[in-house]
Amino acid sequence: MCGARRLGSQPARARCVVAPRGARFRLQTTMKQTFLAPQKDLLLLLSRILLVILFVIFGWEKLLNFSGTAQFMAAEGTPLPSIAAVVAVAMEFFVGIALLLGFCTRPIALLLGLYTLGTAFIGHHYWSMPAAEQMNMMIHFYKNIAITGGLLALCAAGPGRYSLDRG
Repeated sequence: MCGARRLGSQPARARCVVAPRGARFRLQTTMKQTFLAPQKDLLLLLSRILLVILFVIFGWEKLLNFSGTAQFMAAEGTPLPSIAAVVAVAMEFFVGIALLLGFCTRPIALLLGLYTLGTAFIGHHYWSMPAAEQMNMMIHFYKNIAITGGLLALCAAGPGRYSLDRG
């Protein structure tokens, strides 16, 4: 036993992590993280909705104004702007809808995360922009980094019960 105490009539639930030989400490956890466990599937659905709403909205706008999207990408210096516009529409709108529905959640979340990380470096490279644009682009860059983190967490957690994948 790792020194866990009994609380009332309930036995202590301790889990020990054995330290390497010669170490002077032992890690101990005595509480289970069950606070929101019953809502896990609902929280995963909510996370899918909140993560992809941005992609679906802006992907739809790119689809409706495809020529304007390609022209904007060309003006920004995006490599192969017409192909980049097709990729942007496919990733943001169609892949976003698939993730929203929970279709192939793990690989699609990973794919969308990599896309988001790529767009951070291609479209929001604040370090090479004029001083007047740096703060705005820095916010967008780190927003993309944060969204990538959420997508990677979704990739690890899976879709939950409320999805086409069914957990």
